[in-house]
Amino acid sequence: MQLKGLVRFFTVLLIIYSLYQLSFTWFVRNHEKKLAAQARSYVNALPSATAKYPNDAATQMKYQDTLDKIYESRLAYLEDSTKDVTLTYGINGAMSYQKSKEEELNLGLDLQGGMNVMLEVEMSGLLKSLANNSKDPNFLSALKNADSRKANSDADFITLFIQEYRKLEANRPLAALFAGASSGKIDINTTDSKVETYIRGEAKTAYDVTFDRLSTRIDQFGVAQPTINALPDRQLINVELPGIKDKERVRKLLQSTANLQFWEVYTLQDNNYASGWNKAVELFNAKYGNKKDTTAKIDTTKKTDTTGTTTVANANDTGKTKKLSDEIGKTTDTTAKSTEDLTAQTTIEKYIQFAGVSRDEAGNVSVPPYIGNVLIRDTAKVRGYLEELRANFPSDVAWAFGTPFKDKDGKTSDLVGLYGLKTFGRPTAKLEGDAIANANMSFDQYGKVEVQMEMKNFGAVIWKKMTEDAAGDPNNPNDNKPIAIVLDNVVFSAPNVINAIPNGISSISGNYTQQEATDLANILKIGKLPAPAKIVQEQQVGPTLGAEAIRGGTMAFLISFVVIFLLMLVYYNTSGWVANIALILNLLFTVGILAGLGATLTAPGIAGLVLTIGMAVDTNVIIYERIKEELTRGKGYLPAINDGYKRSLPPVLDGHITTLLTAIILFYFGLGPVKGFATTQIIGILLSLFCGILVSRWVTEWFTNKKRHLEYFTGVSRRVFKHAKYKFIEYRKVAYVISFVVLGLGIAAFFNGFDYGVEFNGGRSYTVQFDNKVDVEKVREDLKATFEGDNPIIKTIGDNSKLDITTSYLIKDSRTEADSIVKIKLMQGLKDHLPQGMTFDQFNTEKYVPQSKKVLPTISDDLKKGAVKATLFAMLVIFLYIFIRFRDWRYSLGTIVALLHDVLVTLIVFSFAKHIVPFPLEIDQHFIAAILTVIGFSMNDTVIVFDRIREDSKLMPNAPRGEIINRAINETLSRTIMTSLTVFLTLLILFLVGGEVTKGFAFAMLIGVITGIYSSVFVAAPILVDLGGTRKLGTSEKEKTIPTDTKS
Repeated sequence: MQLKGLVRFFTVLLIIYSLYQLSFTWFVRNHEKKLAAQARSYVNALPSATAKYPNDAATQMKYQDTLDKIYESRLAYLEDSTKDVTLTYGINGAMSYQKSKEEELNLGLDLQGGMNVMLEVEMSGLLKSLANNSKDPNFLSALKNADSRKANSDADFITLFIQEYRKLEANRPLAALFAGASSGKIDINTTDSKVETYIRGEAKTAYDVTFDRLSTRIDQFGVAQPTINALPDRQLINVELPGIKDKERVRKLLQSTANLQFWEVYTLQDNNYASGWNKAVELFNAKYGNKKDTTAKIDTTKKTDTTGTTTVANANDTGKTKKLSDEIGKTTDTTAKSTEDLTAQTTIEKYIQFAGVSRDEAGNVSVPPYIGNVLIRDTAKVRGYLEELRANFPSDVAWAFGTPFKDKDGKTSDLVGLYGLKTFGRPTAKLEGDAIANANMSFDQYGKVEVQMEMKNFGAVIWKKMTEDAAGDPNNPNDNKPIAIVLDNVVFSAPNVINAIPNGISSISGNYTQQEATDLANILKIGKLPAPAKIVQEQQVGPTLGAEAIRGGTMAFLISFVVIFLLMLVYYNTSGWVANIALILNLLFTVGILAGLGATLTAPGIAGLVLTIGMAVDTNVIIYERIKEELTRGKGYLPAINDGYKRSLPPVLDGHITTLLTAIILFYFGLGPVKGFATTQIIGILLSLFCGILVSRWVTEWFTNKKRHLEYFTGVSRRVFKHAKYKFIEYRKVAYVISFVVLGLGIAAFFNGFDYGVEFNGGRSYTVQFDNKVDVEKVREDLKATFEGDNPIIKTIGDNSKLDITTSYLIKDSRTEADSIVKIKLMQGLKDHLPQGMTFDQFNTEKYVPQSKKVLPTISDDLKKGAVKATLFAMLVIFLYIFIRFRDWRYSLGTIVALLHDVLVTLIVFSFAKHIVPFPLEIDQHFIAAILTVIGFSMNDTVIVFDRIREDSKLMPNAPRGEIINRAINETLSRTIMTSLTVFLTLLILFLVGGEVTKGFAFAMLIGVITGIYSSVFVAAPILVDLGGTRKLGTSEKEKTIPTDTKS
């Protein structure tokens, strides 16, 4: 063997590298295990729930939740306090716990729990900004139409927008829309093509800036090993936050554009505004309300209880701030009415709970900055009514809603304030977030949390003028006016201004927690996102579910390793030890390289490792079967080994290259955990070549040089398939009939339908754990009623105590609170099946909802199209590779027909067995990963047969094609069966013990492996017999007049 020294060098180098990279994981795991034991010991010292409340189950549950939080808090404290403790030593010296943690093997969210979010950078928002927020109806209609087409089109949003705009404005140039706000980059005479180039350039810049600023925001989470990946072709950004628990905080931080604006506010002191409201109330009640009462007026004499405050002031002049008694719904009036009171009204008060003007004990007038309170669910309806009544109000008023009110205990209500902003006809505010130089969380003179802002010079000048105007006459306490602080079109606060603020230092205060104030300050510091980012896919996994996935995956890995290890020894005798050495090195190198690359190991990634066990020995199986064949023909030991390695190289390379190509395609089109599977597979395939060919040959020669021969036969393997002379080609017509039946069933499968998972259908999916088994049909009926007629899809996981519930209820609702509304509805629908007295906070935990997922219809359509593209592209690539490799279109055609056969059989089973088997058969990303892997693996068997056909056709130039093909199939039958058996066994083990996450994937692969054997022998090979006329196999020469077959 040439280059033995180089192979030995790289082998030793990879061993050292892999052990070094994995050492960090070992040291970190040991350290964290000790810390977890300390934290548990700390909690165990406290009274248990049953001991403290022996006869009160409800209180036990609450107390146990408290103990769990104490444990988490204690563990977090121990981890933080030991972050600088030295755990090991690396290339650069001592490695602390924190540095070692950064180098450990990353676990995916499905293994350790956390949150995965897919964000779409919305081009519609960017185009509005580039068009200076144009109100042109054709422009807005074009945006809306483009957004509607996006789900079913391969074109990008900008192309769709231009097409839609041209339908409405055939002659108006695009420059008329975009030149004004382009800062001179284009002018009114710029051609449409150059305007499009300008827009695309701005879109790319906006995407890049959004990605960078989101990356900076994510760093603020304090999460170990967060991952953010750019997918610019689809305008998507994928974010993984392991271990995160506060999901609402994640949503707010990621989706906030940080569009900070300061607006003056209309109040009832503005006569035209007040009279407009009275007229609007009268008109509304006359048209929609109680005909007996059409003269209702807004009460301007309410007496206010001054219980809450929100202020904006000069941070360096805190003594001159004024408390507002009527801000953020803190007055007695505004909080007295309940949700039921609001919905019981028959006039406009059904939707708006008016605040009115109030006076304090001294008689001073206090005017609220908002007109009243509105239920969150009614905000869209109220906005529509106000637009209908707009003629009664000042022309420049813009309606905005505030944040949900909080009571004194910090609990969020379902009411928000309604504000009228003074725009003076401007599309943008006088002062915006770009004027903020710095922002920090701090405390005011009353000890309340606030966000302190420092403005840039130009902002300070504008702020001084705005506050000067709002402060009014300093001698008139009733003259000051509010300024609304608006973030992402939501009013955070609207305090009255007492005096002008000249230094540009100001503060926002309200009912914030320290965390909320810190998040807001960070958002303001990082800056505004140039384009909105919307969550289109979201998945949450609890740590318990992750632990189950780890246990199942680890068990499958260990059992598979032992089974394949023993199989190699039983079937290949002492040469099996060489295959096992190659297997061990392959797995060590794969995991070590994954750790070194900073890649993430997911549940599908573990499935990839299990699959690697089966596929890693395939190289050795192909080589050993060829060596056995050469030995059987009477060759000596060394010549047989040399010829075995030499003649096995083409089929080994062909099989690995085709599998590698499909893995690369899966990596490109896949998302999240599936990409982790593809990464593991790519590394495993490359290492399989290195270990199976080079390392195995080096070890074999080392044994040979020691005057020791490896044995390749055992009593079992010597007899199996010996002198096989099956006449496969004679049954090809039967196989053709079967294939046509498969084709018919495949077409029928599409009519019968598939169980598309939430990824391809869109919707929200929740895994719910119950204390006892439940009646699934009763759960379905209860949820259907709660979800207002939307029929949920319910699947059992294991027994009936664990359900997967999928619903499309409110999936198109764009409100940020829609997720919370649906989850509350979910609990309401399940209340009869949950412990009595359970609160939402108790239900909304990992114990009862260990996993949830949301996929908007737009991204689900995109995933479906991507799946189809990936499958078709994989087949095209393989067709071209086989054509180049064998230089005969018949080989390519036979390959594609065989692959289509394999895919159709898998689809048939998933369609017709979806209601039969006791586990979900979903068509999702995991299924697509299985299909692409089947395509690649099936090629191994086909290529082995094809390569032998080409070889035998040269040795038997005058033999009939049928005879050549029969001989080739029989000669390669043992390796076809063995390569399939090793993979089949590992997949069967993965299916049985690997857990629910990979069960559907393993099942699809099992079907693919079985049908792959059949298609290689009975589909791909016979096509070579019946196609191509008299052309010889593997050459352009024509055959002599010889029948293609000995028996047709």
